[in-house]
Amino acid sequence: MRILVVSQYFWPENFRVNDLVAELVHRGHKVTVLTGEPNYPGGVIFPEFKADPNAYSRYEGADIVRVGLLPRGQGGLRLVFNYFSFVLSASICGPWRLRGRPFDAIFVFEPSPITVGIPAIVLKWTKRAPIAFWVLDLWPQSLEAVGAVRSKFVLSLVDRLVRFVYWQCDAILAQSKSFMEVIGRQIDDASRIVYFPSWAEEAPVGSAPLAPEVPERPDLFNIVFTGNVGEAQDFGSVLDAAHELRSEPVRWIIVGDGRKSAWLTEEVERRRLSDQVIMPGRFGLDRMPSFFRHADALLVTLRDEPIFALTIPGKVQTYLAAGIPILAMLNGEGARVVADAGAGLSVPAGDSAGLVAAIRSMMAMNDDEKQAMGRRGLACLQRDFDRNTLIEQLEKLLTDLAFRISSRNH
Repeated sequence: MRILVVSQYFWPENFRVNDLVAELVHRGHKVTVLTGEPNYPGGVIFPEFKADPNAYSRYEGADIVRVGLLPRGQGGLRLVFNYFSFVLSASICGPWRLRGRPFDAIFVFEPSPITVGIPAIVLKWTKRAPIAFWVLDLWPQSLEAVGAVRSKFVLSLVDRLVRFVYWQCDAILAQSKSFMEVIGRQIDDASRIVYFPSWAEEAPVGSAPLAPEVPERPDLFNIVFTGNVGEAQDFGSVLDAAHELRSEPVRWIIVGDGRKSAWLTEEVERRRLSDQVIMPGRFGLDRMPSFFRHADALLVTLRDEPIFALTIPGKVQTYLAAGIPILAMLNGEGARVVADAGAGLSVPAGDSAGLVAAIRSMMAMNDDEKQAMGRRGLACLQRDFDRNTLIEQLEKLLTDLAFRISSRNH
């Protein structure tokens, strides 16, 4: 198939869409990616990209078409400009840059913002190709949850935009079953909504060397967090737990960065937790196994907001694949995955005291008990989030959509 992937974010930025594109190419599909200039999460265009943009025009056999945008920078207003600069650039320049290229299907990757659907719709009209839209973040609910938008009027306008985007899509892929219910209220057409969870990013922990950026301390109970350091991750509650455990042999390793990184660094200093919390920075997905090697437990957190109870954070699947016990401080589907699998310990979102108790409980376990948690996590992954099974489902979906549109056009 000739597949166009539309995503505001792509390699060298670290997102699951990179793995998907590589696998689709490996399976014999001709894949083109329409994306922006890499600037996530730091907010500035990557220096290595600026130095040699042509070095980033191909990825694992896929052709990359990039359009200009205003980098994320700092602050909410700058982020809004970032979103809309990609919409305008991809909607106007995208069709021109892709002229003469036919596509059988368009796949849209939407971790946020929903506006990524607009250039995809323009290309649907010009290319006469169906859209499969993978929803990894619910709008306008997530905007309200993190306090990005408080105006009910603005939220209602965003909701109208979301409904328009969904109605233009031929299939809407929901990353959790709870998402399906919310999307169903916005589109009122269940036949177009498909359950499509994330799979694990490969984490061959056993063969990886220990990350040299982290001093080796087997005498400590090492808790590793990887990924975005943002509003949604509730690092205030995490630091509350770290402060409570400051006199115990516990170390927190925060791998990643984001819009709250500067705040987190300052707060660690203010609370005098520099000996307990280390932040080695942002690294590529290929380096995550080396950080997991340090871990006695892997941490996943989300704020106590109704919207976040509906989601399964993508790192849950990656943590399951690592075969390491999980500490989860979140509500809803993500917590249920961890608890039902027996892959770790789960406490409610924002419950720092509960997290402290869970850590102490896990520290008291013997190696056999912790290894059993890891094995149960791997079993859950193979049963519910198998990568090959999910990508085969996506291939079939795109093929069916392309056939349906082709039959209609003829």
